[in-house]
Amino acid sequence: MYLVSRLSPLLLTVLLSLLLTGCPGPSTKNGEENSESSEKSESTDDTPPEILLEPFDAPKLADLDAEVEWEKQPVLDSMDLLRERQSKEKQLISVTDALKLKNTNQEINEKILSALGRLPENDEEVNWGATINRHVLADMKSTNPIMGSSAVEFEVSSLTGFGLFSFDWNFIPFAVSDTVVSWQSSKDKLYDKVVLRDDLTWSDGVPITAHDIVFTFQTIMNPKVPVPAVRSGTDQIRWIQAYDDQTLVFFHKEALPTNVWNLNFPIIPKHIYEKELETDPTLQDSEYHVKHENNPVTGGPYELEERVRGQEIILRRRESWYMHNGKEVRKRPYFERVRLRIIQDPNTALLALKKGQIDEMALNPELWKTQTENDDFYNNCTKANGLEWVYFYFGWNCKTLFFEDKRVRQAMSYAFNHDEMLKELCYGLYQPCTGVYHETAWMSPKPMTKPYKQDLTKAENLLDDAGWIDHDGDGIRDKEFDGKIIPFQFTIMTSNRPLSLSICTLLKENLEQIGILCDVKPTEFTVMQEKSRKHQYQAMFAGWGTGTDPDTSVNLWKTDAGRNYGQYSNPEVDALFEEGRREFDKDKRAKIYGKIHQILYEDQPYTWLYFRNSFYGFNKDLRGYVFSPRGPYGYGPGFGSLWKPVSK
Repeated sequence: MYLVSRLSPLLLTVLLSLLLTGCPGPSTKNGEENSESSEKSESTDDTPPEILLEPFDAPKLADLDAEVEWEKQPVLDSMDLLRERQSKEKQLISVTDALKLKNTNQEINEKILSALGRLPENDEEVNWGATINRHVLADMKSTNPIMGSSAVEFEVSSLTGFGLFSFDWNFIPFAVSDTVVSWQSSKDKLYDKVVLRDDLTWSDGVPITAHDIVFTFQTIMNPKVPVPAVRSGTDQIRWIQAYDDQTLVFFHKEALPTNVWNLNFPIIPKHIYEKELETDPTLQDSEYHVKHENNPVTGGPYELEERVRGQEIILRRRESWYMHNGKEVRKRPYFERVRLRIIQDPNTALLALKKGQIDEMALNPELWKTQTENDDFYNNCTKANGLEWVYFYFGWNCKTLFFEDKRVRQAMSYAFNHDEMLKELCYGLYQPCTGVYHETAWMSPKPMTKPYKQDLTKAENLLDDAGWIDHDGDGIRDKEFDGKIIPFQFTIMTSNRPLSLSICTLLKENLEQIGILCDVKPTEFTVMQEKSRKHQYQAMFAGWGTGTDPDTSVNLWKTDAGRNYGQYSNPEVDALFEEGRREFDKDKRAKIYGKIHQILYEDQPYTWLYFRNSFYGFNKDLRGYVFSPRGPYGYGPGFGSLWKPVSK
C-alpha cells in the first residue's frame, strides 16, 4: 500500500496539473513558505518560538477504555477494493483490440480503460522485474518526507513512505491493512485508537513502532522545524500517545467529522532523526542530516537507489517491505524499479514518451488534440482520460476599488466569452465550471448552478449600476473615489504559458468592448505565489485541485483564511463552514456546502472557467490505470494498480 497523502487536496493535484497547463496555483507552498519558516527558525530574535503543542497528560489506556465507547472502523486493502469493483465491471473490448484503437471520443475512451485499466488476473501475467519510467516536471528538494513542499516530493514519499490511512476513488477513508491491525473511533468522536502491525521495519532493519508516529507528530509540531506544508491539518490533533510499540491513541481538539483527514501524515524514523533534532532542527543543514538526505532510511515499498539531480530519481523495490522472517506478509509491488525522469518541457516529454523513454505523462489540451492523433504516437503509445475536479478561474481581489462590488465581479463573468475559451482555446476538452464543487460531488448544490454565458449588455448594465460609467467620454469607464476619477484599468497576473496567456488575452479583448482596460502580466511562478499570498495583485488566472472533504476549501473562503488570497469576506459563508465542519449527517452537510457554493456563485469572487479533466499518454506496455476525481494517482490504490505484463 502506497501512502496517500492527506496534504494533496490543495497541493499535489494543483501543483502538477497547473504546471502542466501553464497556470500556477497560488497555494502550492512551493518553496517560499518553507523559506520563510527557515528564516524564522534561524532568527536571532530572543522572542521564544510560538508554542504549537501544549503539554498533555494522557490518561492510562485502561482508564480510557473503561470510559470510552469504541466503535470499530474499516481496515481495508485498496487493491482488494479495486479488484472487487472491477469484478462487477464489464470489459468492453479485448486488450489486443484496445491497443489498436485511437482515442477520438469518450466511447472509445471507455473501451480503452475497460481493457487496459484492469488489474492482472494472476501473478503469472505480471513482469515482476519491470521498471516504470514516470514523468515529473521538477526535481525534489528533500528526500525527507516531512520536508515535502512540492508535487514531486510528495510523489516520491508516497512510494518510499507508509501511512496508516488512505481513501478510495470515492474519498471514503479507511485504515490500511498493510500497516494497521485495527482502528476504532470513540462514539463521541474525540479519540481514535489504532493498533499497528508488528511486521513493519525500516529499510535499515529497525522495527517500525508507534513511537515513530508519536515522534514524527511532535517533530512536525516543533516550531523550530520548517515543515508548514505537512503541519497543515496535523496541527488540528491535540495529542498522540503511544501506549506500547503497537498501540496509538489520537486525541482530537474537538469532535468533528473532518478529524479523520488529519490522522495521516508522513512518518520518519525516530532512531534516525532524534539524534540531532535539537542541534539541527532544520533536519537538513548538518553533516549528519545531509548524509541521511542522500541515503534516506525509508519505511514504505521503495527505497532510494540513485539520484542524478535535475535528471532522474530511481527507486528500488524493498524486499523487507513485503517479506518478513522469510514469509510474504504484504503484496509485492508490481515494479522492481520506479524511475522518475525530470523533464520540464511538455514537448520534450512527449517526444520521450513516443520513444519509450518514459511510460506515462499528463497531456495538456494542445498535445492531446494536435500531437497525439497520428501513427507516430500510436506506434508505441495510447492515451486515456478521466474526470478530475481541478478547476480554473479568474480571481478578483475583493479589497481593490475595482472588484469590491459584486456587481462588477458579475459583470466580469458576463463579459468573458466562455464558449470561445472552451471550444477554441481548450479544444472542446474541458467542461464549464460554475463554482467550488463539481456537479458529480455529493456536496454540490441541487439543482446545480448554471454556467455563465457572455452577455455584454448585462455586463454593461451591472457596471452602470455600480457607478462605473464613462464620465469624460474617452471610451474608458471610470468612477469617482474620494473626489478623484479612477479609470477602470487593471492588471491580471498569469504564468507565461500559451494557454494561460491566451485565456487572459481573450478576457482583455472582451473587456475592451465594454470600456475596460485589462493589462495581461506574465509572472514568474514563485513571484506569482508571493504576490498572491501578500494580496499584492488586482486579478489573476489560477486553479485549484480538490480536497478529500468539502471543508478543505474553508482555507480559501473564510474571512482572513490563509489561502483567501482574494480577501473575500461573507459572514454567512463563515458561519456555514463552521456549521458544516460540526455536522456529522452527510445529507445535512451536503446541503450546507451546497449553500456555500450557491452564495459564492452569487458573489462571484472568482469567475469560474472550466474543470480540467485528466488527459494522459501511456506506453502500450502499461496496464492498470484507473481515474478518480484526483486523476490516476493520489488515492488508494492509485499508482499501486499500475503494472506491466510479461512480454510475449
